[in-house]
Amino acid sequence: MTVKYNQRTHKCGDLRAADVGQTVIMTGWVNSFRDHGGMTFIDLRDHTGLTQLRFNPDHAVEAHLVARKLRNEYVVAIVGRVVSRGEWVNPKLPTGEIEVEVDEVDILSECDPLPFQVNDDFDASEELCLRYRFLHLRRPEMQKTFRLRHRIGQAIREYFNHHDFVEVETPFLTKSTPEGARDYLVPSRVRPGNFYALPQSPQIFKQLLMIAGYDRYAQLVRCFRDEDLRADRQPEFTQLDMEMAFVQADDVMTMVEGCVKKIFKEGLGIDIPTPFPRMCEEEATRRFGIDRPDLRFGMELQDVTETVTASDFRVFKGAIDAGGVVKCLVAKGGDQLTRKITDGLTEEIKGIGGSGLPIAKVIQGESGLEFSTGIAKFIQPLCTQLCNEIGAVVGDTIFFMPGTYADVSKYLHYTRTRLANILKLIPKDVWNLLWVVDFPLVVWDDEEKRWTSTHHPFTAPRDEDLHLLETDPGKVLAKAYDLVLNGTEMAGGSIRIHQKSVQSKVFELLGIGEEEANEKFEFLLDALRFGAPPHGGIAFGFDRWAMMLNKSDSLREVIAFPKTQRAVCPLTNAPGTVAKQQLDDLFIAIKPLPKK
Repeated sequence: MTVKYNQRTHKCGDLRAADVGQTVIMTGWVNSFRDHGGMTFIDLRDHTGLTQLRFNPDHAVEAHLVARKLRNEYVVAIVGRVVSRGEWVNPKLPTGEIEVEVDEVDILSECDPLPFQVNDDFDASEELCLRYRFLHLRRPEMQKTFRLRHRIGQAIREYFNHHDFVEVETPFLTKSTPEGARDYLVPSRVRPGNFYALPQSPQIFKQLLMIAGYDRYAQLVRCFRDEDLRADRQPEFTQLDMEMAFVQADDVMTMVEGCVKKIFKEGLGIDIPTPFPRMCEEEATRRFGIDRPDLRFGMELQDVTETVTASDFRVFKGAIDAGGVVKCLVAKGGDQLTRKITDGLTEEIKGIGGSGLPIAKVIQGESGLEFSTGIAKFIQPLCTQLCNEIGAVVGDTIFFMPGTYADVSKYLHYTRTRLANILKLIPKDVWNLLWVVDFPLVVWDDEEKRWTSTHHPFTAPRDEDLHLLETDPGKVLAKAYDLVLNGTEMAGGSIRIHQKSVQSKVFELLGIGEEEANEKFEFLLDALRFGAPPHGGIAFGFDRWAMMLNKSDSLREVIAFPKTQRAVCPLTNAPGTVAKQQLDDLFIAIKPLPKK
């Protein structure tokens, strides 16, 4: 008799002691196999968990004979009766009080020898996992990951639907408007020599929807960027895009806080307090060296430029004379840092472009506090004054950094993060959310000798700074806001420019002439002539939220079919070559690669 697998009554994580005596139909994968001579036991697995099956030759001979043929990852369907495990309860399993005595079993699918085990014996390289991604996704750990991702997505959709947002699908084939990362280009067959671009963001389209009167828009959308990859980047990714009309920054941030609160509640069962604290970009960079600070631990940057001016240490004097600064970090309990660790940190700083990492340890001398090791002999006369100023005590290690403000911020931020991990200063299961606000509208690019957008060219300047656009653009602050979680930027948004005259001024400031502006953004500039409401929004890196809440180390762990750091899909071998006829249809010829 064939087991009617489509009439499954229970999943593998469902059964409990209250179900003893029931006849059940179950399906799943063989997770493990144990032949005890007289009887055979199998753990049956699906996405809900495990159930132990018992095959007793005295009860069902034919089923027992079939069971002895089973191997890991065979797909089976069974009919059996739920029985108590008596004194043999397995407290580690929710189904551990029962087992199913099998009456009938069908092998629905066999499994070839596995490249790696799907059960608890799992051990495989990332490359192998991506090559056999369908097997890797079958693992219980990955099942939990993608069901968490699903819950986050559902929470977002429910939240915005409840708040009267409309989901509108924006185009994937659009116009190339390179303003940051490289576009992925798609050749047009019907218009030879012309190309679409895959969107890096639906930014302009969501602004057009506000001009079209849709008032509130939200979409979980795929976006594409042809850029170098790392752990938290992929060439194709998902983001939440949201836009609102007739709002200011506070309105958008409040709406986002409600969404984040729901994400944590539905995803992890955690209540996140709102509103989130705010910090201006200047303060964040001054105190932590970066505009996305991790506030789960202290160890802030401290400016000691004025104090060390009295020092004869030429490294400090050289930086100060050149118009730079000297800042430091105080590592509490830093005396446990060995010479090997501090030398290693110095080499790491050199590896990312720095010149070194001057260090001094605070010890108890005969007449008071003293410095030891590192640069102690150069700054010893300043020991008491410095320690009082920066709160250093015996047992602490001070890490100094002289140089330009930007370099000092960069290298001390790196040092702060590394020390926090080495000294185990970062508490577990703490979720620190922060709004960073008051970004400069533009920054000066020394290489290109022009102003560039801090966020994007559609970000509105603060009303009170409009008069500075032409006279002192570096002092103009933007109506922009970034949401930071544990030192990672999770979302970025702004109030947009809704007046054509202001947009034209910003384009001019950025060196985008009228002809170039019309070529790239004509449809937006045109729309701004026809009654554009004030509007603003934000974009969430959806994959990044899934990564953070799942406590994963890489985006690849939370994307079903990701690319490697070489932008390759080992599962499908994409990208690949195509037939010459396909290229001819597109009027494309492949140039030979240059010789190395």
